[in-house]
Amino acid sequence: MKKKMFLAISTVLIVLIAVCLYKANQLTSIQIIKSVKISRPQKEVFDMVRYLNNFPKWSPFIAQDPSLKYEVKGNDGFVGAQYHWNGNKGNDLGYQEIMEVDTFRLVRMKCTIQKPFVAQPTFDYHFTETPDGIEVTQDFRLQSSLVSAFFLWVFGAKAEMEKTNQQGLDLLKKVTEK
Repeated sequence: MKKKMFLAISTVLIVLIAVCLYKANQLTSIQIIKSVKISRPQKEVFDMVRYLNNFPKWSPFIAQDPSLKYEVKGNDGFVGAQYHWNGNKGNDLGYQEIMEVDTFRLVRMKCTIQKPFVAQPTFDYHFTETPDGIEVTQDFRLQSSLVSAFFLWVFGAKAEMEKTNQQGLDLLKKVTEK
């Protein structure tokens, strides 16, 4: 009887661990693509993203934490410029850096998140002229270890990232069209 109980519990645990590893493995590489159309001139839309001093105007993180402190370092709008942040009473810390600028077409940024977890996602912003305005497409990518991906899965972080990214684009549209 004890042997059957032990085998049953062991089987359930093995299946549970396998499911957790499978789900976590799906989050070792995350890509989130969101877009928004903005009815303003291309230069105005592009500059709102390119110049890091504009980011506080449409940052979803400042909308979520108005006490967040930030500082722009380097030659704003050009490769190497950085936007440093410290928020949530010191529990959110990091910076994003412009890695590439292709005028009116692309702004590529790399984030270095130091708190509350360590990560280095990238953001590519693509700008496309359409009959309805400028379409801004944000391509977010994050690579994680299996352990980090497990916690991303447990806490439903991908869904939260998707909401935050969309919130940022919605704020970009609102501020730029004002």
